[in-house]
Amino acid sequence: MRTRHKVGIIVLYTGQGEVAFMNRDALKEIMADQKETYLSRPFIQREYALEQNVNYCFIGIRRTGKSYLMYQQIHGYMDSGVSMNQITYVNFEDERLLEITTDDLNTILEIALEFAGTGKEPSLFLDEIQNVDGWEKFVRRLADMKYRVNITGSNSKMLSHEIASALGGRFVILHVFPYSFSEFLTANGTTGMAGAEITTKSRAEIHRLYSEYCQYGAFPELVGIKAKRDYLNSVHQTIYLGDILARNKITNDFAIRFILKKVAESVMRPLSYNRLTNTLKSAGVTIGKSTVINYIGYIIDSFLLFPIFNYASKLADKETMPKYYFMDNGLLGLFLINGVSAQLENLVAVELVRRYGFSSVFYFERNVEIDFFVPEKDLAIQVCYSMLNDKETYDRETRALVKLKEFMPDITCIILTNSEESRIEVEGIHMEILPVWKWLLTNSQS
Repeated sequence: MRTRHKVGIIVLYTGQGEVAFMNRDALKEIMADQKETYLSRPFIQREYALEQNVNYCFIGIRRTGKSYLMYQQIHGYMDSGVSMNQITYVNFEDERLLEITTDDLNTILEIALEFAGTGKEPSLFLDEIQNVDGWEKFVRRLADMKYRVNITGSNSKMLSHEIASALGGRFVILHVFPYSFSEFLTANGTTGMAGAEITTKSRAEIHRLYSEYCQYGAFPELVGIKAKRDYLNSVHQTIYLGDILARNKITNDFAIRFILKKVAESVMRPLSYNRLTNTLKSAGVTIGKSTVINYIGYIIDSFLLFPIFNYASKLADKETMPKYYFMDNGLLGLFLINGVSAQLENLVAVELVRRYGFSSVFYFERNVEIDFFVPEKDLAIQVCYSMLNDKETYDRETRALVKLKEFMPDITCIILTNSEESRIEVEGIHMEILPVWKWLLTNSQS
């Protein structure tokens, strides 16, 4: 048996071929270095109530703050008396860990036990664990051994039935979103308060930050960055090149770019696979509908997009005519010129799925068009930039809610606008008109 050493890697030559594994001392040094680097960073408390006796799987789009939730959980552990030595944090995005395999994961556990000390159990925090093929069995084994373990991932395949089955119900899957508006205000040193508590000065600052929030989105790292569009382009390229093209071995990058552009242009309208396929063909890209379906699936897997479905359509039609929204307003804005109306509706879509979950938010279209419908809350929402001084828009938005009330009499009707606020009554039906910024604050919930 022969050995060969690379930086941090030992390669064994056996009769069956090469076997590579991390040098234990190198791995130990990386783990210690990462903990010192990452856990010394300041963090802003997120609006997520985390329990210490729960194993979490934090998922979501890249740069959305999943690691910060880990830090929040770690600080909670330490506040309750867990020593820093018992905390093991590993970020698998580290370029020094690119060649790590499942065989090395048990070495991480051994090092964690060594750091924790005799008779003490480590708590493990494994960041971007999906980068290691076969991670599921290791993580489940940790949970079976009653270790506290938290993991993050940027690929929604971690939500698939196969992964959920592999984790065996031992983890709570928590979707992490970019900042809510109240979190965004806090990160910018402003507190949002409802009603009369908002002073003229603070209202002006909230309006300014709301415009920024709507245009550039709410990635935590974006706060304080002046070159916001450059940052958003960088995030998009990372997702586009890494999570979509490279991960799925796609060579037809033009088709993916074209699909994203058409989805962005259609944010407020249902978009069918047939229409996308035909639009691609008209642009000279001849691919089948099944390939379009696969490509859309890959984009959703990266958390760049999410669909909502027509509550009123037949089951077979729900999957083929969804509306698509971007997980962050800033990423949508990269594809649009003067897209204020689209970004306003996109902002509402993100907030609704944040509050009620992806499976609870729909649109409603059957002889009546309702932008958003949350059946479990008897809630119907229309979104328009402005309406009080535009009779055509006023009639269109209110007429749809009146029709819906005819067969859903208990429904609550809200119309969200950019800045208008009023209470109106149309054909005996009460409707509330609210600016989106106020709705984001007065209706916020963890």
